[in-house]
Amino acid sequence: MKKHLRILVNLIFLCCISMHASAQRSVINFDEGWKFHFGNAADPAKDFGCGTEYFNYLTKANSIHNTGPYSVKFDDKDWKDVTLPHDFVVDLPFDSVASHSHGYKTVGYKYPETSVGWYRKTFKVDAADKGKHFEILFDGVFRNSRVWVNGFYCGGEESGYLSKCYDITNYLKYGEDNVVCVRCDATLEEGWFYEGGGIYRHVKMIETNPLHFANDGISIRSKISSKDMSVATINVRAAIMNSSHEGKECYVNYTILDAQGNEVATALGESRDHASIAPMKEVEKAEFRFDIPMTDPRMWSPEVPYLYTMVAELYSGGQLVDKQEVKFGVRHIKFHKKNGLLVNGIRTKIKGVNLHQDHAGVGAAIPDAVLAWRVRQLKALGCNTIRSSHNPMSPALLDICDSLGMMVIDENRLSGTSELQISNLERMINRDRNHPSIVLWSLGNEEWGIEWDERGEEIARTMKEYAHNFDASRPATFATSSGPTVEVPLEVASYNYIMQNPIDSLHKVYPERACFGSEETTGCGTRGVYYDDPEGRWMKSLNLKPNGKDSIMNCIERGWQFYATRQWASGCCFWTGFDYRGEPNPMKFPAVDSQFGILDYCGFPKDEAWYLQAAWTYKPVVHLLPNWNLKGHEGEQVQIWAYSNCDEVQLIVNGVEMEKKLMPKNGHLVWEAVYQPGEIKAVGYNAGEKVAEEVLQTADDAAVINVTADREEIKADGCDVSVITISLKDKKGKFNPTACNQLALHIDGDARILGVGNGDPACHDAERPTDATAHDFTVKAFNGFAQVLVQSNKNAGKATLTVSGDQLKAGKQTITMTK
Repeated sequence: MKKHLRILVNLIFLCCISMHASAQRSVINFDEGWKFHFGNAADPAKDFGCGTEYFNYLTKANSIHNTGPYSVKFDDKDWKDVTLPHDFVVDLPFDSVASHSHGYKTVGYKYPETSVGWYRKTFKVDAADKGKHFEILFDGVFRNSRVWVNGFYCGGEESGYLSKCYDITNYLKYGEDNVVCVRCDATLEEGWFYEGGGIYRHVKMIETNPLHFANDGISIRSKISSKDMSVATINVRAAIMNSSHEGKECYVNYTILDAQGNEVATALGESRDHASIAPMKEVEKAEFRFDIPMTDPRMWSPEVPYLYTMVAELYSGGQLVDKQEVKFGVRHIKFHKKNGLLVNGIRTKIKGVNLHQDHAGVGAAIPDAVLAWRVRQLKALGCNTIRSSHNPMSPALLDICDSLGMMVIDENRLSGTSELQISNLERMINRDRNHPSIVLWSLGNEEWGIEWDERGEEIARTMKEYAHNFDASRPATFATSSGPTVEVPLEVASYNYIMQNPIDSLHKVYPERACFGSEETTGCGTRGVYYDDPEGRWMKSLNLKPNGKDSIMNCIERGWQFYATRQWASGCCFWTGFDYRGEPNPMKFPAVDSQFGILDYCGFPKDEAWYLQAAWTYKPVVHLLPNWNLKGHEGEQVQIWAYSNCDEVQLIVNGVEMEKKLMPKNGHLVWEAVYQPGEIKAVGYNAGEKVAEEVLQTADDAAVINVTADREEIKADGCDVSVITISLKDKKGKFNPTACNQLALHIDGDARILGVGNGDPACHDAERPTDATAHDFTVKAFNGFAQVLVQSNKNAGKATLTVSGDQLKAGKQTITMTK
């Protein structure tokens, strides 16, 4: 009996601990259970009467006469069920007269009926939670969003890229249904690239006590205190918000945990004088700041992305009232005038890419698992840096860069010194400052209106000083197309293209200034295309044709060789890592995607990916181009290229040995041969020993569908995604790099087809089922490849994707969903 009583007491104690912990802070995923409908940007009467009421939502608080979607009484039964993140532009058709820069999708001022999106979600808050503090956090809504809760207007956010948090505490009905409503208007383009539309990033509900850590209120900065990196000081501070109606005494304790959860350092605020915070006041005082010493810290770097956890605990009246855990890394970053970028004292070249935020099948609403997959694809090439182009990166992607070891240049969207623009800069920095992956704040990009104007220097100087006030641990930069004024006051210059900026001359004039190449052209074109397309869909790589006065050296080599051979230059970011929708320059409709990605819109590699892997990694690489399926060009003289990092490369064409050639560093080799179907082979040698080989064979018509998954086991959480690659082979198992077969998809089990793609920059096919419960869809392969994104539901179990096609042997892939 005593034993049973003891067990019961222990269970009660554990339950109390659990209840106490949940009472401190609860961050609830708010992505599920939304309804969606298009509004109308041109006619309020067709926009559910938004703003047409006699007492509209700006006139009176929660007027009982309002009947629009923000009203609790509104009937949304005919609206579409959606789960966030959601991009409503993905499902829109293409139109030759639509915006070129946004990929010819029917969104924007010409299409008012498909440029406004409305979202509604009904939710409950327990009656027992009355007296708590509630906020809704939107990581990003494109664009010009407005938010209501139970008919009360909470505010809005013009920018499509900044996070926004709303205090909804006083508008909630406890123990009853509540409604949050969001209207977003994508009529006005914020950038000159595909931006999508809708709630395309995550949403969270945050429940705390009235006395709590403010949103983005914890700041962590690591400072190395010794040359051998053996001593570090962790500066931490917190902003506290008192949302109650009475003053509160409080203090904060900090604990640092290593990656295994072991305590490595502490700072106890209870030993100091307690701070007093007045009602409805946010404060950041010396009482909440500590310098915590650490000995022999594990350093964060792209090679070893070690992360610590800062546990901040807020106490008041002897009780723990809030607790927040923040990941951070200890590292030392310096942009040096002579030695370029130093990471923890080690000279490190930026081997980077620029990245927009869209992907085949999902548009701008990229699931976290796909974001991580994209970063891994880049890491495999030797990439160590992503420049966010041209807007603040999503919090989810920053977390992934922290954990996988990818440095980030986080970029502000709109340059200027007005209250709005500086506020936007501050919000970006305050939100992102704890991420060790971020090495630079970029204040802007190619602002032609001020790059040559004397006002540009003062604008850049003012923004830099504000940035340092918000976070003094990182330098600021400003990407210039060629104008000099914005670079004058900055510690680090960002140069977009060596063909536009006289960088060597500028280095002589400004020897104290560090620099890097914020953009360099890849010269890429369409994956697997080696001849010009008369229909204007696809583009032969610019690297394969003469390129102005530098025609001896192709585009991608020109950029990397420049930065690789200058010790004082920190490296460069190529334009771009992935193809992206919109800006299909120099092409026009029917091309709808930019084609300068090292990887295509699905992440399938182009030939230049192997050039960078050879230049950026120590892995022996040899890659041949073009493919050896050049039907219609039999008997023609062709150039065969090799990208490699080997000492020598031997080429064999249809059994005939060609000249063995010395491989130029960061360059390429060329042989001339007559095309006949068969086989070409390249063998790479180091010190006379064979270390790498690639064989390309002419394939017959596609006969077999090969299906592989990046992960065969994913979480049964309704969010996780397996990236499925479909490749087409002939009956002998040889990959066919020109196959463009139509494929039928069928999925059985506990998952769904989220989206599809093929990397074709002129593909106008539907990218996903409009019915989330559909088991069947289609995709057309492009040059041998297609991609399917399979997303789990919440049931543990299995799902099998079957891919079939006329006169093709079907392929299958089974995915397991686990709790």
